[in-house]
Amino acid sequence: MTAVITPPAANPRTPVKRAGRRGGIAPPWLFAAPALVVYALVMLYPSIVGAGSAFTDWSGVGEQRSFVGLDNFQQLVKDDQALGALRNTLLLTLAIVVVQNGLGLLLALGVHTTIKSRMVLRVIFFAPVVVSPVMVSFLWKYVYNPAPDAGLNAVLNAVGLGSLRQDWLGNPSLAIWSVAFTVIWQCAGYSMVIFLAGLEGVPKELHESAMVDGAGTVARFRHITWPLLAPAVTINVMLSTVGGLTLFTQIIAMTNGGPGYATDTLSTVLYKQAFVYGKFGYSTAVALVLAIFVAAVSFIQIAYLRARETSA
Repeated sequence: MTAVITPPAANPRTPVKRAGRRGGIAPPWLFAAPALVVYALVMLYPSIVGAGSAFTDWSGVGEQRSFVGLDNFQQLVKDDQALGALRNTLLLTLAIVVVQNGLGLLLALGVHTTIKSRMVLRVIFFAPVVVSPVMVSFLWKYVYNPAPDAGLNAVLNAVGLGSLRQDWLGNPSLAIWSVAFTVIWQCAGYSMVIFLAGLEGVPKELHESAMVDGAGTVARFRHITWPLLAPAVTINVMLSTVGGLTLFTQIIAMTNGGPGYATDTLSTVLYKQAFVYGKFGYSTAVALVLAIFVAAVSFIQIAYLRARETSA
């Protein structure tokens, strides 16, 4: 009599290896590979190839170009327009970072209270952020109309302050600050939202304990709220700094860099050199310097601000 051997029943919990699979689960980078390939073809490759134009005299038309080495960068150092644009860029960035974040923090503290209208105020303060920068620029260009019966000058006349009327965008000493005010007016609500998110994460128990110990409003903000807002400060400072250093749309729409070169920034200079004067090689050199400068400032800022978060 032949014995029949029955194979043991398969355990449903035991993983079954499928044929053709080596190593089981595919490595994670494979899922990101299609996006990385597209990014490399669309962004990295054109950027690297374009950076090479900074060392040529390419005019932007045709393929004819000659290697000029560092001549474009030497010209940049001696270019008064570019140096003035660098000064304007730094002034705008400083004003935007300080005033925009300071105003955003004040707005966040104001709408974080328990007043009934706080939700409506949040919407009102954030509304300019969702409007196109071009539309905002043309709106404020009308507000800054130099005519005595239009815009801000008309308001000054109506309240008896006609002596303060100005050509807000035509005066070289006022134009850059008028543009800065426009940017701050539009973007302060964005900073407010980030600070507001940080305030929502501050435990109420800490404030209650401090109040029991007799700490006032200023002391609680200084020793509790401000240290815990460090991540929000990092985000806001980084975003406003990069935005200020690369400011372009508002300048072009409101002043086109004028009057003269009073409001030119590095972004407008590289645009004009490429599409107005046809100096694509020199324009690329300006763009390359700007990119390196923004990256260096960003790395320094994030290193300092991250260290501050750790010590807070």
